[in-house]
Amino acid sequence: MKRDASSQRTFTRRAIFLGGGKLLLLSALVGRMYQLQILESEQYTVLAEDNRISLRLLPPPRGRILDRYGAEIAANQQNYRVVMIAEQTPSVERTLDALAKVVPLADHERNKILRETLRRRSFIPVTVLENLSWDQFAAVNVNSPHLPGLHPEIGESRSYARSRSLAHVIGYVAAPSEDDLNGDPVLQLPGFRVGKSGIERMQENVLRGRARVSRVEVNAVGRVIRELSRREGQPGGDVSLTIDAELQEFAANRLGEEAGSVVVVDVTSGDVLVMTSTPSFDPLVFSVGLTQRTWQEWQSDPRAPLVNKAIAGQYPPGSTYKLVVALAALESGLTKDHIAYCPGHFDLGSARFHCWKKHGHGGLNMLQALEQSCDVYFYDLARRIGLERIAEMSFKLGLGRQTGIDLPSERKGLIPTREWKRAALNDVWHPGETVITGIGQGYVLTTPLQLAIMTARLANGGFAVTPRLVAPQRSPSSEAELAREHAPSLGLSRSNLAIVLEGMNRVSNSPSGTAFRSRIPDKSYQIAGKTGTSQVRRITRQERETRILKNEELPWEDRDHALFVAYAPVHEPRYAIAVVIEHGGSGSAAASPVARDVIREAQRLDKKRAEQTIRSVDLSGGRTQGGG
Repeated sequence: MKRDASSQRTFTRRAIFLGGGKLLLLSALVGRMYQLQILESEQYTVLAEDNRISLRLLPPPRGRILDRYGAEIAANQQNYRVVMIAEQTPSVERTLDALAKVVPLADHERNKILRETLRRRSFIPVTVLENLSWDQFAAVNVNSPHLPGLHPEIGESRSYARSRSLAHVIGYVAAPSEDDLNGDPVLQLPGFRVGKSGIERMQENVLRGRARVSRVEVNAVGRVIRELSRREGQPGGDVSLTIDAELQEFAANRLGEEAGSVVVVDVTSGDVLVMTSTPSFDPLVFSVGLTQRTWQEWQSDPRAPLVNKAIAGQYPPGSTYKLVVALAALESGLTKDHIAYCPGHFDLGSARFHCWKKHGHGGLNMLQALEQSCDVYFYDLARRIGLERIAEMSFKLGLGRQTGIDLPSERKGLIPTREWKRAALNDVWHPGETVITGIGQGYVLTTPLQLAIMTARLANGGFAVTPRLVAPQRSPSSEAELAREHAPSLGLSRSNLAIVLEGMNRVSNSPSGTAFRSRIPDKSYQIAGKTGTSQVRRITRQERETRILKNEELPWEDRDHALFVAYAPVHEPRYAIAVVIEHGGSGSAAASPVARDVIREAQRLDKKRAEQTIRSVDLSGGRTQGGG
């Protein structure tokens, strides 16, 4: 009996403990259910809804880029492409084999598609081919019953008018890199493109627009069941440039296969009408796929097709810099009647500096020295006025500093000073370096855009216009007045400016001028300019005395650069132009004819457009002048 009573007590305790444990577990379960279903019900309702509802981004159409007359430079075109949904085909490989019989499919493209289908879920589309021709796209559509899982689609891709002449200005688009990701989810969409260089990059925020949002219902594995709603986005905005696309094309064709640049600016507003750099490249290559071979060819080309020489090419300005030195001398108190004698060389201590004319020019005043581009005269001026005055005038005219143009990769050139040399080279400035600075050699470096702005500031009466590539949103009729109103004066003497401009006029229109052969005889369109030839290597005494090789007989990379700056028309300046041809020889023979032709074409286009405007007014029933 005692044993039974003891067993009964033991059983009772165990039952109590077991029941208590069950009660405790039940209480915890009830408490957890109360927490989930009552206290946190709203949170889990949202999570469940998020699993059921998915937001899908739809990329916005990219904005257009237009020239100053509204002509499309960059736009969007239909992109015929084919995508594959792997779960809809019995065999991805057999489907690709069948597709290859309809349109070409390279082995590396096939392998890439197979990798993508393995990496993604079977119901997610994978791009198979894009940028198909209409015939290829039609062929895929006709054979679609025999191509299970393949779906022809029409999307959008970037297109460029006059692509090669404008490539360095417009730039190109390509897939976003890690550095481009800034939290905008649209950047992670497959096939989305962003601006990588030029205006495409600098105006990315305007051109991109805002993505559309599609609210869709999905199942547990993410497959779309139906679209519930859509919130429209905002297409990318258009960007209007100051570029004249027709004139730009002409300038690029005129340069041809030369490595060089042409820049044309409006002397009053600073509008950049032409900014061409040759050789160029096709920007579409970056969008459709750049091969390693093409990239290596571009990188190894000594003519640097990827470099925008107008803003990133830095060249000794040669004799075009004599305009700066002449104006600096006039502003420091020297007159145009200052005479210097040129025997063909200039001696400073034991050093001898040569003129381009071996036997010299004889006695010259300033206008004659500009007209004939006498080196000795400007050696003498530089020694008299000193480096500081030359540097000060250079900065005033826009040299040695970035212009602020709306493009990446602009270089600032170099205007040397004593302080610069001490800081950069840990050396003192020598008198002979001032002498060679006087003819735009030595350490002096400029870009074609800077030279064009320098010329514009001389031609417009000494106003500090700055270059502008993106057109302002205001009426064209007020451009000149507003630009002149806001461009500050450089504080230069009008009479001194007139002397320099007269010297440029003589260069182009006097029989003794170095650019006389490239003149425009019609006085309504005449140009006034300054030639320049800059050395890229030191000429030894033996070469100078024996003349073993002429410039054109040297290897291309050892030949002189050819430069020319000018404004037109002489009687009422509107255009300023700078032409630089790398290793082109003399400025008078190579660069000035290019400038003449481009300026003449600019004025021809102006006349044609004016006549078209008059005709359109007449046809619309208007009148160009008073009458009954």
